[in-house]
Amino acid sequence: MPQVLLVEDNQDDVELALHAFRGSTVAPTIIVVRDGEEALEYLFGTGRHAGRTSRELPALVLLDLQLPGIGGLEVLRRLRERPETRRIPVVILTTSDDQADIIGGYDRGVNSYIRKPTAFESFSDMVRQLEHYWLVTNLAPPS
Repeated sequence: MPQVLLVEDNQDDVELALHAFRGSTVAPTIIVVRDGEEALEYLFGTGRHAGRTSRELPALVLLDLQLPGIGGLEVLRRLRERPETRRIPVVILTTSDDQADIIGGYDRGVNSYIRKPTAFESFSDMVRQLEHYWLVTNLAPPS
C-alpha cells in the first residue's frame, strides 16, 4: 500500500485531505506531520522517527510552504540534497500564489505547485486527481 506524507500544520486542511483520501480507490496510508522539522525527521528516520527504516519512504509528499519552524522550501531543498529522497515526488500544496514561492519551489525541484482550493468539493477533487496521477498513472523511479 503506498504511503503519502502530508506536511501540513492547518488542522482544517489536514481533515479535508484525510476525508478526501478516505473515499479513494487506492487507499494510501496517510502520514501526517505538522512542521518542517518533523517532516525531515520522518523522511530521514531521525528524531521522533528514529528507527524508521528509510526503505519505507512515501510514494508522494504533499508539502505546505507556510510551516512553523523549518519552512516548506527548506524542507524541499534538504529532501532534494539526499540521494535516497531526491526522487520522491513532491507536490507543493499551499495557499500562496506568490511568484517568489512558485519560482523557489521549481528551483528546488518540486514536481508540481498547486494552490489549495478553498471549497470543500474542489479540494476533494484536487486530492483525488493528485492521488490518481501520482499513485496510479505516474511511473515512479525504481527504489
